[in-house]
This record gives sequence, structure tokens and C-alpha cells, in this order.
Amino acid sequence: TVHPSQTISTQFEAPREQVVTIVRDARLQYQTGAVINGRRAQVIVDTGANLVALSSTQARQMNIDYSSGRPSRVQTASGLGEAYAITLDTVSIGGIEIRNVPATVVKGDYPDMILLGMSYLRHVSMKEKDGVLSLFRTQ
Repeated sequence: TVHPSQTISTQFEAPREQVVTIVRDARLQYQTGAVINGRRAQVIVDTGANLVALSSTQARQMNIDYSSGRPSRVQTASGLGEAYAITLDTVSIGGIEIRNVPATVVKGDYPDMILLGMSYLRHVSMKEKDGVLSLFRTQ
């Protein structure tokens, strides 16, 4: 109940939108820097990958313990491979940080670059125009 002598005040703050732009390279790929569990890495945006995917070699270099993950198999360009399902604490692209990101670590040296798959990308909106991919997230 509000009485005639009372004032009502509100303070509106529009949601903050974070935007990251990635320029397509000469190989027609969108590569960018990322911070994964506090470690810097290069990633390639891959909307065809269900999960963030990295090789066991990359995981070891980034001090990611994948051996306690759930063993699984993945289909790669060279056939079936051993993998481990894990959860990354954080994945950040240009300040858009997502926590608890499902990932897979493929045993060996494949993929040669970390694939930024849909387990991260589903948290952002994407728009591609004239060779520039923009990632948007409203907070």
C-alpha cells in the first residue's frame, strides 16, 4: 500500500551485454585466445563439436587431470579414439566466462587445436557477418 504523501523510487539498470568479436582467418576459421581453468590457450570455434575437445597432450600442458574423468570413445577423422569426459571449471573467451563446461579429452595429439564446441557456445548468441563472428552474452 502506498499513501499519497509517499514517494516511490526505482533504479533501473539495463542488463550488461558482453560482446566478443573474432575475425575469420585466411583458412576460413575462427581462432581466438581463451583462458581454460586459468591457463591461456588457442581455440578454434567449432559449432559441429558437441563439447569442448582437447588432446591429452594439451590437457597435460595445462595441468588438467583427465585420468579421473569418465572413459569413453570418440569418432575422429582418423577413426575411433579413447577419450575421457571431464568438466572444466571455467572457459573464458574475451571475458565471457562460463563455469562447469563439459569437455572431452582425446588420448594422444588430436585435436591439434582445442575445439570450442557447443558445451561453451550454447551459452552465447552468435552472429557472423562479413568474416567477423560475434559472440554475445547478457548478464
